[in-house]
Amino acid sequence: MQYFTYTGIKFIDTCLSILVRYWPSLFLGIKTTLLISLTGTLIGLLIGLVIGGLRAITVEEAAHPLLKISKKIYDLLSRTYIEVFRGTPMMVQGVFIYYFLKPALQWTPVIAGIFIISINTGSYMAEIIRSGIQSVDKGQSEAARSLGMSAMQTMIHVILPQGIKNAFPAMGNEFIVNIKDSSVLNAISVTELYFQSNSIAGSLYKFRETFFVTACVYLFLTSCTSVILHKIEKHLNHTKTSYPASQTTADTMAMNKEEV
Repeated sequence: MQYFTYTGIKFIDTCLSILVRYWPSLFLGIKTTLLISLTGTLIGLLIGLVIGGLRAITVEEAAHPLLKISKKIYDLLSRTYIEVFRGTPMMVQGVFIYYFLKPALQWTPVIAGIFIISINTGSYMAEIIRSGIQSVDKGQSEAARSLGMSAMQTMIHVILPQGIKNAFPAMGNEFIVNIKDSSVLNAISVTELYFQSNSIAGSLYKFRETFFVTACVYLFLTSCTSVILHKIEKHLNHTKTSYPASQTTADTMAMNKEEV
């Protein structure tokens, strides 16, 4: 019992000494991790808005044949993009894209990391946005179209804002995932938190203590992010919207029957 107590105290003391001594390096890794994950998530959200929004738009039967063909081609290309980036590991994507485009772009690992997380996140965000749009009551679209709005106007001004609100929890979860998954970018020498921790552990030969500290830092980052996102979600849920409700009451049904 005394052995385990002594070992535990020594383990905690070593962890604290690593945290105090190498805090500048860890803090540099935290800044890079947050920069890449936040920027990549925001750019990925923009990609998802475009791809998911356009995928959710339906082409009417009376539309021009060229428009129908263009929509089918777009759906095929967007579905291929989503399946490829959702079906392959981010580390494999990162190594391939970084070294494939490096001769032409001569980019830094951080810029490459942001690009990789952005296009990877965009594939997930596209499906999240599409699901959020599909969760909006169809009566909203019908009401907007009855007012003379086009399909694109209905999507931008009526459906998309409500779809984003419905999909916000999944979008926030994607940001939390990116904070953790940014660690795979150490494969292309991005100096994020995991890269810095691996360097510290290699110099000290204390892998258990170093990565325990790293795990605690990751947990702190994700916990703080979860709290912030939860507050934003509560604010969105309490925000009143100006969109008309599409519920059909018994009185309106009776009035419609009388008119018929």
